Amino acid sequence: MTDLSPASTTPQPRSYPGINWIGVRTLYLREVRRFWKVGAQTVAGPVVTTLLYMLVFVVALQGARPPLHGTPFSEFVAPGLVMMAMLNNAFANASSSLIQAKVMNTATDFLTPPLSPLELTIGFSLGAATRGLVVGIVTAVCVLPFARLEVANPGLILWFGLLACLTMGMLGVLAGLWAQKFDQLAAVQNFVIMPMTFLSGTFYLVENLPEPFATISHFNPFFYLIDGFRAGFIGAGNAEGSLVIGVVLSGVLTVVMAVTCWLVFRSGWRLKT
Repeated sequence: MTDLSPASTTPQPRSYPGINWIGVRTLYLREVRRFWKVGAQTVAGPVVTTLLYMLVFVVALQGARPPLHGTPFSEFVAPGLVMMAMLNNAFANASSSLIQAKVMNTATDFLTPPLSPLELTIGFSLGAATRGLVVGIVTAVCVLPFARLEVANPGLILWFGLLACLTMGMLGVLAGLWAQKFDQLAAVQNFVIMPMTFLSGTFYLVENLPEPFATISHFNPFFYLIDGFRAGFIGAGNAEGSLVIGVVLSGVLTVVMAVTCWLVFRSGWRLKT
């Protein structure tokens, strides 16, 4: 005989690790298709910008820039430009998606389905990381005519490339949730993200900066991301900073950003109001 008591018909809360992978996959594909539909803007645009940097700093100044730590200037600057494009685009993907959803009142598209805060964090961060990695791969291929990129340590390239995209994607999630309009989001990108990427040793050796700027640069997490990523191409012996610190810092930063995004999604801050 079937037990029809109230206790037996009450739905039980879902417990982890019972993650709704179908929902995560749907949200992830939504984020990927969103930027892929305008690939000329989201992928081709950053590649063209990077090539212009290469033309200015490498081709136009050919022979005027000496090697840095024995590395030709073109091979030194190319990985930094690739990483810079990855950082900016991973941030832009998640932040633009969330601010558009808030402004256009389409946040219900991902709030109504049975997606937990953890699943929202996974879906948005992986979508942003995918855009960053796609832009990075295409950019690296396009700069080959200007710089000879040799893979010295693929582990460093994968570690710093993947964690950088994930971290910036989750930072984009927080910025998109915080911003109430596009002007606020543009301010974050123009006055925080862009200066930190340019002042992280992309085009120069940080050790050549006068004090206290040389010391301050070592507190910039972008410095370790770019330096570690570059070391994967030119060799660990040519890294400016400590790769051990870079590996640990990037891992800790990724975990901290993931927990922060989960807590913010869980609270519904500036999203469910």
